[in-house]
Amino acid sequence: MPLVIRPIESGDREAWARLFRGYRDFYALEPDESVIDAVWRWLLDDAHEVQGLIAVRDGVPVGLAHWRRFARPSRGGAAIFLDDLFTDSDARGGGVGSALIARLQRIAAHEGLLEVRWITSESNTAAQRLYDRVAVQAPVRTYIAGPSAS
Repeated sequence: MPLVIRPIESGDREAWARLFRGYRDFYALEPDESVIDAVWRWLLDDAHEVQGLIAVRDGVPVGLAHWRRFARPSRGGAAIFLDDLFTDSDARGGGVGSALIARLQRIAAHEGLLEVRWITSESNTAAQRLYDRVAVQAPVRTYIAGPSAS
C-alpha cells in the first residue's frame, strides 16, 4: 500500500501519542503526559494555530508533522513553520519524512505562502541528510531567552 499523508483526526489519539512520545524521547525530553494532552487538544481545536499531519502506511501511522502558519514581516507574507517531524524508527529511510515535507510544500503553494521553514538539532545528522536533499540550510542562528519578570 502507498504512504498516505493526511490531517490528524480524533481517532488517531493512541497512535499519534506513541509517535509524539517517540519524538520527545529522541530529543531526551522528560516524559510528561500533560504535554501530550495539551498538544492533542491543540491539534483538535480548529481555532488553535498548531495543526498536524500523520503518515500512514498499510493502515499503521508511521510519522507525524506538527506545523503552523506564521507571518514573515520582512518579506510581507506568511509561511509555514514545521515544529515537529518524526518517523517511527521501523519506517525510517522509507520516504516518510520527505513525504510529510512535500505535503507542507504543496499546502504552502496552494495557499500562496512564501516557504516551509524548520530547525533541527546540530546532532540530528540523519535528519540533516534528508533536509539537505529537500531544502537549503538557512544562514541563521537560533537563540532562546526565558521569560523575565523585569
